[in-house]
Amino acid sequence: MTYTLGKRSRDRLAGVHPDLVKVVERAIEITTVDFAVLEGVRAPERQRILVDSGASQTLNSRHIPGRDGFAKAVDLGAWVDGQVDWSWPLYHKIAKAVKTAAQELGVPIEWGGDWRTFKDGPHFQLPKKEYP
Repeated sequence: MTYTLGKRSRDRLAGVHPDLVKVVERAIEITTVDFAVLEGVRAPERQRILVDSGASQTLNSRHIPGRDGFAKAVDLGAWVDGQVDWSWPLYHKIAKAVKTAAQELGVPIEWGGDWRTFKDGPHFQLPKKEYP
């Protein structure tokens, strides 16, 4: 089955770095698990709320647009039966599609599920080294 991004997901990619948008657009074509873009650009005020609630550990989020005006992170949610499903095995499948898409396009990518601490399955970002 082939999936496509809905209007809400496409809208949530506005302001995200074009390289990351290309990766997400390719990943939805090859994924075995449908997904939605939950969040792209994030305001500093929202990031503060997420840190205060324990949902994030940094105020220096890649979701906050950088000097170039682009956010360099997206959160993707597994879309099952019309709602987001937080089951970890689904995020491994989405990550496989995102990593494959990134490799095909020559775009480096980091997945929050690969982090040693504070694993974040929905989170994908462009590395700071290549995308300051």
